[in-house]
Amino acid sequence: MPSLLCSQAIECVLAHKSALLKFVSPNDASKNSHQKGFYLPREAWRLFTPFAPTKHINNDHEVHVHWPDGTITNSTVKWYGVGTRSEYRLTGFNRIAHFPYIDEAKIGSLLVLVPETTDKFFAHIIDADEDVEDIQAALGIEILEKWGAVYSSAAPQNSETPDECLTRAFADFALTLSQFPPTLCVAVAARQALIACAKNFLAAPSDEKLRALVDAEYSLFKVIERKVWAATISKQFSSVEAFVNAASSIVNTRKSRAGHSLEHHVEYLLSEAGIPFDRQAIVGGGSKPDILIPGARQYNDDAFPRDKVFFVALKRTCKDRWSQVLREAPRVNTKHILTMQEGLSESQINQMTGDNVQLIVPQSLHHHYPSSKKSSLLNVGQFIDRVKNKLGS
Repeated sequence: MPSLLCSQAIECVLAHKSALLKFVSPNDASKNSHQKGFYLPREAWRLFTPFAPTKHINNDHEVHVHWPDGTITNSTVKWYGVGTRSEYRLTGFNRIAHFPYIDEAKIGSLLVLVPETTDKFFAHIIDADEDVEDIQAALGIEILEKWGAVYSSAAPQNSETPDECLTRAFADFALTLSQFPPTLCVAVAARQALIACAKNFLAAPSDEKLRALVDAEYSLFKVIERKVWAATISKQFSSVEAFVNAASSIVNTRKSRAGHSLEHHVEYLLSEAGIPFDRQAIVGGGSKPDILIPGARQYNDDAFPRDKVFFVALKRTCKDRWSQVLREAPRVNTKHILTMQEGLSESQINQMTGDNVQLIVPQSLHHHYPSSKKSSLLNVGQFIDRVKNKLGS
């Protein structure tokens, strides 16, 4: 159970939806420094100051900081950009004779700085290792190296980089989760974040969209995974069996997500292109093709032109498993495999071609394939155009 101080810090962060969390360093806790105070990472500057990190100038931002013991300090967030220095510090503690949070005993403790407004902060110091673990688990973040951040969805997006915007959006999505959401929810959340954060996402080619969707969803999944599993992996296991069971659950969740990820994103791209399809419809012989275009009804209709029916198998990797598609959708002569496989040998591609298997590979991965075989690959956009032309004819 978190301590009272830790619980109060968690509640404060959740109430204000943003915070900077950093470990107190020896330099932070030194009483000998003229400008004693806490180093603040410039990458997270929007959380604690309106002044961007600009070389060759210094800036002061006056703030009131409320501490756990009731102390309120009239402090300053200082940006040092002149000369060789390039850092922010929260200072203004020299006026307090016995300020308890600038002390060697606090080295390694966790400072939780919560902005309520641009000039009013709440500060919490978390000492116990278990409390440090609890607050990270509760907030769904992992403090890599020395600091981490929780970003509010209300933070101004026009001043963020796309990566900062995605980081904030993912943290917001994971904040209240206590278990894994359905894989479709994760895929949709990643897509919504890209639409909000990447200005040209909707106008990008299909190949770029697919790569961005797959990468963003994996990043979001890692955020969710840390949030959901943090409490489990931080505790001591009672037996080897308990550890193995927990590890097995984590691995199975990863496999489940990976198994559905490509499926969700390809379905989105087909829908966006206005291409009708059925997903895993049961057809002759009991097979369930991943994607049938335009659908199972046309596939089973003897009068519908065979060259207007497409079967697409979706496989993250297909080096060893590609031949499975030969048994699926037997009424379709040319099988398509859309894959994220980073390269295949010339002989493997020759074998696929000989069995009427056409590879669809995002354009950014084509350089991993033999030069002599690149012309035999379709990218995602080319496949979509081919289908639209066929169905429109």
